[in-house]
Amino acid sequence: MAAATAPASPAAPLPDAPVRTGRLSELLLVVLAVLIAAFGYADTGCAIDGRVPADTFQYGAGLGVLALLAHLAIRFRAGWADPLLLPFAVLLNGLGLVVIYRLDRATGTSSAPSQLVWSTLGVGLFIVVVLLLRDYRRLQRYAYLLALGAIVLMIVPIFLPAVYGAKIWIKIGPLSFQPGEIAKIALAIFFASYLAVNRDALALTGRRLWRLELPRGRDLGPITVIWLAGTAVLFLEQDLGTCLIFFGLFLVLLYVATGRIGWIAVGLVLTGLAVVPVALWEPHVHSRFEDWLHPMASIDAGQGASQLAQSLFAFAAGGLLGTGLGQGHSYLIGFAVKSDWILATFGEELGLVGLAALLLVYAVLVVRGYRTGMLLRDPFGRLLAIGLATLLGLQVFVVAGGVTDLIPLTGMTLPFLAQGGSSLVTNWVLVALLVRMSDAARRPHLPPPALDDEQNLVVPEA
Repeated sequence: MAAATAPASPAAPLPDAPVRTGRLSELLLVVLAVLIAAFGYADTGCAIDGRVPADTFQYGAGLGVLALLAHLAIRFRAGWADPLLLPFAVLLNGLGLVVIYRLDRATGTSSAPSQLVWSTLGVGLFIVVVLLLRDYRRLQRYAYLLALGAIVLMIVPIFLPAVYGAKIWIKIGPLSFQPGEIAKIALAIFFASYLAVNRDALALTGRRLWRLELPRGRDLGPITVIWLAGTAVLFLEQDLGTCLIFFGLFLVLLYVATGRIGWIAVGLVLTGLAVVPVALWEPHVHSRFEDWLHPMASIDAGQGASQLAQSLFAFAAGGLLGTGLGQGHSYLIGFAVKSDWILATFGEELGLVGLAALLLVYAVLVVRGYRTGMLLRDPFGRLLAIGLATLLGLQVFVVAGGVTDLIPLTGMTLPFLAQGGSSLVTNWVLVALLVRMSDAARRPHLPPPALDDEQNLVVPEA
C-alpha cells in the first residue's frame, strides 16, 4: 500500500542532530579535571613543605565524588547535554581550591575548608536544578516575579553599613552573601523573557545618523529604566562592577534580539553619562579610577606599592612559564588576594602560558553557551542561553581587566576560582541552567510525519 492511516512510529533523528550523547567523553573529562586539581594540590604541598600533603587523596576523592554525582544527575535527567560544561566547571572549581589553599599557607589563614563547603552546596544546587527543572521554558512564567525579587535583593544592602567601601553585602550572623550575585541570574531570565516578547517592536528604527540606525524615541523606555536602575546601584551602593555587568548584559541581549547596532551606541552613551559623574565625585569609585590611571603613584609618593602595582609586579614576575605553584609572592598584595586579586596568583605561578590556558577554559564555557543558544528554536531559550554565557564572559573580562590595569578595578570575583560563597553557588546554578538548555538543544527531534492530501499518514512500502 502507498498510503494508509496508521499510528505514528519513531523516526530517525534529523541529519544535524548529534549521533552521540557525549556522556562517556564527559565522564573521562571530569576524571581528568579532578586529577589535574589533585596534582596541583600535591605540587603546591611539595613546593611549600617538600612533600605531598597527607590529605591529597581525601581532597581528590571529595572533589571526585561531587563531580561524579553531578555527572550522574546529567546522565539520568539531561542525557544529551553539552559534555564540556560540567568538566570545565569542575576544573575551574578545583583549581580555585588549590590556589586558595596555597594562599592560606602563605597568609596563615584557613579559607579553603569553607570554600570546599560552598563548593559542595553549589554542586548540590546544580544537581537539584538538573533533576527538577524539566523544561527551562517554565522560567518565563516567573520572569516578572524574579525581576521583582532581584530588585528587592539589590535594594536591601542600601540600608546596611558599607563593607570595604561598597554596600553590596547582607550579613546574617556569621554568614554574609552578595545579593547581586543571585540577582544577576534572575535579571537574565527577565531580560530574555521581555526581549523575546517585544523584539519586533524594538527592532524598528527611527532616524539614521551616519551609518547608525537609531531606535525610535517611543522604544527607549525599557533601556531608560534599566539605565536608571543601574545608575541607582552605582550611586547608592558604589558598586561599579554590578552596574557594568547588568547594563552590559541588557545591551548584548538587546542587540541579539533586534540586530540593531544603534542600541549599542545609545547604551554606550548612557553608560558614560552614569559612570563619569560617579568616577569624578564618589570617593570610593574615584579612588579606583585614580589607581587605574596612575598605578605607580603610591611608589612615586614614597608610600610603597599599591595593590594594583603589586598585581602588575606579580604578572611580570611570572614571565612565560611562571614561578611554579607555591613559589610566588602574590600574597604581598594583601587584602582580598584570594578574591579580587586571585588572578594575579595564577599569572605569577603559572605564567603567561597557564594564564592563557585558564582564560581559554572560560572562553570554551562562553562559546558552548552561545552555541546552545544558537541551536535552540524558541526566542526565550536562545536569549537566555546567550545571556547566561554573556554573564560569565562579562564577569571574567571585568575582573581580568581590573587586575591587569586595562579597566578600573570593580571588586568583583572571578567565577569558580575566587573565594566567595555567593559567587560560587550562583555560577554553579548558571552552569546547571546551561546544561538543561543544552540538553534541549542537542536532543534529536523527530521530523514531522508525511501526510497525503487527505491528511492520512503515509507509510512507505516494505
